[in-house]
Amino acid sequence: MFKKRKKILIIGRLDKADFPKLDLENIEVKIDTGAYTSAIHCHNIREKKTANGTYLCFNLLDPSHPEYNEKEIRLKKYDKTTVKSSTGHTEDRFVIKTKIILFDKTYSISLTLSDRKDMKYPILIGRKLLLNKFVVDVSRVNTSFDLKNKRQKKYQILYRLKVSNLLRQKPRKSNQIRLPFE
Repeated sequence: MFKKRKKILIIGRLDKADFPKLDLENIEVKIDTGAYTSAIHCHNIREKKTANGTYLCFNLLDPSHPEYNEKEIRLKKYDKTTVKSSTGHTEDRFVIKTKIILFDKTYSISLTLSDRKDMKYPILIGRKLLLNKFVVDVSRVNTSFDLKNKRQKKYQILYRLKVSNLLRQKPRKSNQIRLPFE
């Protein structure tokens, strides 16, 4: 009769996220409620035709970014879209689908490939991902990243406690019968 309400998380204006399919971890993202789509900084973006079909090829980030790894990404599944800037300028862009991890949850996300080298943050998260999942509190930063670090520290402490307790225990005598050939 009553629908279960989704839990809406509070995210800040900046955060760090993981993109496991793109081999990016703890990468800075800017949350932009003014943008509908999300974008990632890429260079050397091109379509490549081969005997096996057409591929989208690109390099994530650029050589000046600390996470840059020179690896070329090749995808067979991609789309094209037209993006309109806040100034009214339109631009055709390629769109890829991937996964993003925020607050220990994995979400599907569409990213437009864009040259953002003049921008401070390599990834922009738009309303399409935020809708019905997040509320933005512009006074906060790194809410998801801080939660991730807090959980990692908690697990590290628990692991250390378990190991130290195991080391302190006296070896137990086995009640099993030992066979002569053991």
